[in-house]
Amino acid sequence: MPMNADSRINLALMAHVDAGKTTLTEQLLFRCGAIRKPGRVDEGTARTDSLAVERERGISVRAAVTSLEWKGCAINLIDTPGHTDFAGEVDRVFGAPDAAVLLISSVEGIQSNTIGLLKAFARAELPYMVFLNKIDRAGSHCEEIVRQLNQDFGGGFRLMNTPLQEGEKDCPVSPLPAGEGFTELLADFDDDAAEKFLDGISLPAEQQDHLLRRLCTNGTVHPVLCGAALAGVGVNGLLDAVVRWMPRASEKLCPGLSGLVFKLEHDKTMGKVAHVRLFGGSVKKRDMLFPNEKVSQIRKWSGDKYTDVEELCAGDIGSLCGLTSVRCGSVIGQAALHGESRLANPFLCVSVAPESEAQLPALVAAARELAEEDPLLDVHWEKTEREVQLNITGRIQAEVLQRLFQERYGLQTSFSPPAVIYRETPSQAGFGFEAYTMPKPCWAVVRLLLEPLPRGSGVEWCPGNVPNDKLFYRYQSQIKTAFFRALEQGLSGWQVTDLRATLVDGEHHTVHTHPLDFFVATPMAVMNGLQNTGTTLLEPLLSVHISAGEECFGRITGDIIQMRGTFDPPVVHHGVFSLDALIPAATSLEYPIRFASLTSGKGLYAPTFYGYRECPPGFRCETKRRGVNPLDRSKWILYARGAYSGEE
Repeated sequence: MPMNADSRINLALMAHVDAGKTTLTEQLLFRCGAIRKPGRVDEGTARTDSLAVERERGISVRAAVTSLEWKGCAINLIDTPGHTDFAGEVDRVFGAPDAAVLLISSVEGIQSNTIGLLKAFARAELPYMVFLNKIDRAGSHCEEIVRQLNQDFGGGFRLMNTPLQEGEKDCPVSPLPAGEGFTELLADFDDDAAEKFLDGISLPAEQQDHLLRRLCTNGTVHPVLCGAALAGVGVNGLLDAVVRWMPRASEKLCPGLSGLVFKLEHDKTMGKVAHVRLFGGSVKKRDMLFPNEKVSQIRKWSGDKYTDVEELCAGDIGSLCGLTSVRCGSVIGQAALHGESRLANPFLCVSVAPESEAQLPALVAAARELAEEDPLLDVHWEKTEREVQLNITGRIQAEVLQRLFQERYGLQTSFSPPAVIYRETPSQAGFGFEAYTMPKPCWAVVRLLLEPLPRGSGVEWCPGNVPNDKLFYRYQSQIKTAFFRALEQGLSGWQVTDLRATLVDGEHHTVHTHPLDFFVATPMAVMNGLQNTGTTLLEPLLSVHISAGEECFGRITGDIIQMRGTFDPPVVHHGVFSLDALIPAATSLEYPIRFASLTSGKGLYAPTFYGYRECPPGFRCETKRRGVNPLDRSKWILYARGAYSGEE
């Protein structure tokens, strides 16, 4: 396979669940000669679905990387999950590809996750093309989907081939454009092409491809192709289009060693396996990438098989073994700029308990290992507890995790029903103070100003102007670190957000101050400040795009109002209404089931995380606190100094 970055494309394949993405991946592998026969999702033989739960459920839950070659171009294909419960996998992938193919079912059309992906492509400035799948099924409507894409997401979507017998079995497609027709298409976006077209001149084929690749790279044009993956229709044309029009890895190269770990797995033999996109430099076996950590093996994947290679070069994707401290998102060498998608925002949590208390240490270790692969799980556990808490994005993710605990670690677990994650924010400005001067030896004085910020602002830290001779700068740095840790649990036990903290005063003692005193004092100052400001409870809000038959309008809008939601004026087109609504997550967890029933499965309910807003007046919801509360001053001091376990 060629090693030149000019002859390599790192390509992500993304879609709404059940659009046929894994089926298309199998066809791509088959057409490129990587496998002898394409596998099928319904038979559990797809090469990129390696987990038993993936094969049984027929959905992808983990991203998979495989290598192909087509007409002299090396393609690293990243097959991503389509279900929104596993959007975190897609988020982590966004930094790796040069381009993407967005798969849309030509029957179901633009669905909930499709909308989220289109917005994510724009945020990440990731070039992409669209493949309209299932054109051989009744109800396929390619031209209508392209019209909707141009209407809602800009005018750069162009149908590059057409189904010749849409909706019929083994529907063929027209060839990709060439000659005068191609020049006419480009004339809509390029002045030189427009001038040539008006003069009756066709651009040379190579110049046409070069121009369209440039237009795709800068996000002006998104080619749209049609096909039927299961029947293999249009797959060769898609590969040709990718090679001709998508940007190469060479366009993202940077000087010096630079790489991003976008996926992490644990192998029983090799330990951690880090999937890396290399933007610059090269990595060889036995290279020392982290202190006392050598690369023991480099793998390249093709289907479900891998081969060992001696070197990973700039622009390529491969798997590195032997790096014990590596994490998802770890940077190798220098950081390279890459896009972010922010598709996943876990707003649910579950408690996980083992079958017996003797299995608790094994459960904690297993949960932490899974959190290394998926940091959004954000494992919480205290020695005083008998369960582990995980953040999730949906019920199916919880079911998959339960299966993973059983199959991978041999642990029988029970999961609590998903609960909504709330947040807290200061209700007003106020000061937090703590003078930790007893029992000796200790001396740490902290005074903070806490101020509320608008929704979605996050947390801001202002160092203030406390002089070094009064409070050593190294202690001020400790206060900042301890401050952010203390915000994990507010007065009601929820994470605190949307505030600015300013260190207005503090004091150390040259004799009595212990190096860790400010880690003891700061949480007490923070909680004192929150007592003084009071906190307002915030609830997660979902932005929902709804489309359904006009006859369902009254019942659906009534449901939205009952769920404490609001909605914009609807738009009605050909007997179908569409509207955008904001609905609290807590009141709408079960609504997709009712919506599907109301619309006989024909409506579109596309929820995405919107943000947090204030709960209704008088509404309170507390969560169990982990560990000792810093407001219980005497116990907290003993706990923070390691003299008290927290158990009664």
